[in-house]
Amino acid sequence: MIKPFNGKTPKVAESAWVSESAVVIGDVTIGEYCCLWPGVVVRGDFAPITIGNNTDIEDNSVLHVKARMDIGENVVIGHNTVIHCTRIGNNTMVSNNATILDETVVGAKCVIAAGAVVTPGSNIPDESFVTGVPAQVKRKVNAAQADLVAEHYRYYTKEYKKLYKDWHI
Repeated sequence: MIKPFNGKTPKVAESAWVSESAVVIGDVTIGEYCCLWPGVVVRGDFAPITIGNNTDIEDNSVLHVKARMDIGENVVIGHNTVIHCTRIGNNTMVSNNATILDETVVGAKCVIAAGAVVTPGSNIPDESFVTGVPAQVKRKVNAAQADLVAEHYRYYTKEYKKLYKDWHI
């Protein structure tokens, strides 16, 4: 479901795929080859949200913010996450059930571990592996972790668009 709010209508790239059971509201921009799976909620009602190209947001994740949010390119946001931050850098993975809170900036090429809770106002440097409650930078990501991010999701985005042409907005 894609709905305007307060005079702002979401902008979705033609190549993106948005599940019919996802909810995208207000001042939201979704880039090329993005994929929003069932149950995703992106609420651009308080402030704008921009999602960069080739980004995958998995089932039941929520993106909402009180100040601008920018999600980079080639980002994977896992199942059941809560994203309430200012920025997530390019080529970053946010694993299942992670929470990233207000005014947080996550650098590029990071991995936020499953279940991590990143506290408000955190600044996560590039190439960080972050885990725990509250979350802490444990080390730099290794080569295997760096390769986890988004490439294969482009295939699924294209396949879902072919199979469910009428399921996109």
